[in-house]
Amino acid sequence: MSDIKLSSEEYSQDGILRVVPLGGLGEIGKNMMIMEYETGNSLDSIIIDTGIMFPENDMLGIDLIIPDFSYIMDRLDSIRGVIITHGHEDHTGAIGHVMEHVRAPVYATPLTRGMLEVKLREAKLGDEVTLFTAQAGDTIKMGPFVVEFFHVCHSIPDSIGLGITTPIGLIVHTGDYKFDHTPVDNWPPDFGKLSEFSRRGVLALFADSTNADVLGWTPSETVIDAAFDDVFREAPGRIIVGTFASLISRIQQVANAAQNHNRKLIVVGYSMVENVKMARELGYLDIPDRMLGSVGDATNLPPEQVVIITTGTQGEPLAGLGRLATGKHRNLEIQAGDTVIMSSHPIPGNEEMVHRIINRLIQRGADVLYDPVKPVHVSGHAAQEEMKLMINLVRPRFMVPIHGELRHLYLHGKMAAGLGIPPENIAVVENGAVLTFTADSLTIGERVPGGYVYVDGSGVGDIGPTVLHEREILGRDGFVIANVTLDRDTFQPIGQVELLTRGFVYIKESSDMLRKARATVTDMLENNIRTSQQDIQQLVEKTLEKFFYAETRRRPMVFAFINEV
Repeated sequence: MSDIKLSSEEYSQDGILRVVPLGGLGEIGKNMMIMEYETGNSLDSIIIDTGIMFPENDMLGIDLIIPDFSYIMDRLDSIRGVIITHGHEDHTGAIGHVMEHVRAPVYATPLTRGMLEVKLREAKLGDEVTLFTAQAGDTIKMGPFVVEFFHVCHSIPDSIGLGITTPIGLIVHTGDYKFDHTPVDNWPPDFGKLSEFSRRGVLALFADSTNADVLGWTPSETVIDAAFDDVFREAPGRIIVGTFASLISRIQQVANAAQNHNRKLIVVGYSMVENVKMARELGYLDIPDRMLGSVGDATNLPPEQVVIITTGTQGEPLAGLGRLATGKHRNLEIQAGDTVIMSSHPIPGNEEMVHRIINRLIQRGADVLYDPVKPVHVSGHAAQEEMKLMINLVRPRFMVPIHGELRHLYLHGKMAAGLGIPPENIAVVENGAVLTFTADSLTIGERVPGGYVYVDGSGVGDIGPTVLHEREILGRDGFVIANVTLDRDTFQPIGQVELLTRGFVYIKESSDMLRKARATVTDMLENNIRTSQQDIQQLVEKTLEKFFYAETRRRPMVFAFINEV
């Protein structure tokens, strides 16, 4: 693939290049971007990443969030390829939702491809999506885009950045990266390729901003080895390690520590089991069969011979650590003497849930270790000095910070300005902003949809802010249902008004208040002159809402059902 010319002579240089971030800018997660080149009546595009985002605490009942990719729905025929930079959920998790509509091929490195295959099978798209394996160093032509894959270090093997030659200039997309000189897989970043890009001349740099507020340099992954060795040597009983199922390098480090200290490794949880199986088959995990144990071994073997690895470090209640913390795991429970290692950092917004899991694990008798208590996790993202090095290596004309909350993008932009990039050449934007490039200009246009699409069970996009607000009210103040029977001719009440409440008040202790509520509705109805059933329903609901707020200073949701006899 590498003999492809780095130019597209058949494409006019008079066209315009548009880049539209659909996720990952102004937030942590659901990274997705479309890049398109338009000239005359011709439009060609590529998609970079299709990630998910975990719901925040107030997004009740939501399983995950995917990008709003409605922008691409009327330009599906223009898509020449989908590129996935690495295997983490925030870059791969929405692949099934996107490829349900897109018919272009997907390009990924071997490990990333393996993870995509698992997800596409789960989405029942395994036979419908064309997957191509690309190695770091490969060059692939996709319409007017000539894409060079270059190796970057991250917290998962086979991560790549992209050099994208377009008819009007070279774009560099870093993907998620850090400059780790001693990575776990012994494959350092490709400094030479970044320098080569600079010599060619870079029109724009799209660079990871996740740790823009972190001073200095991100520590190497290898510091974890020493920390694991200390913990495994000192732990008196079982060791339970929580991490992301896609964090393959970390799984290998746990396996190495288990082997060094004569412990069986027990893999728990569907996603963790599937990823370990796939990574071993591809040669990315070196774990001998004799080291692997079954779930039954977790209770049958002496505790000092057991290591369990599972998911749930973001406080997910249904993941392994979440079930262990609440005593609801089907096969395992926390024992006195267990040591739990939380080998990840909370994603912003998840801190409260993570702390709750830690507290509950401690309540059940576990010794819980997490950074900064013990250096059992390091970030996979560049800190400030590495970001400066990236900018100085590439020396772009234009700079677009990506992958981070607005505060991260803003700080990254200030950093670039401090290194000599003119402020007018730096675009700090959020999802949906349309960035238009020519060979010598960058324009920020009107925003297109780039918000949240909620996944709730099997439903995708059918839950919106209104429903979430209603769930918040129900969760906070509960509801009251009023069942009213009226005379069809006189619209006067017959019998007693029935009230049913859930999540509002304890009925046995609130009987007097509910009796007064029924009397208030009855008095209102006896003096009612309205004859419309809908009007009466609304009047009952407003009467009860006013009454309950006056009595409790709370606002339960009130529903009235009117029956005529």
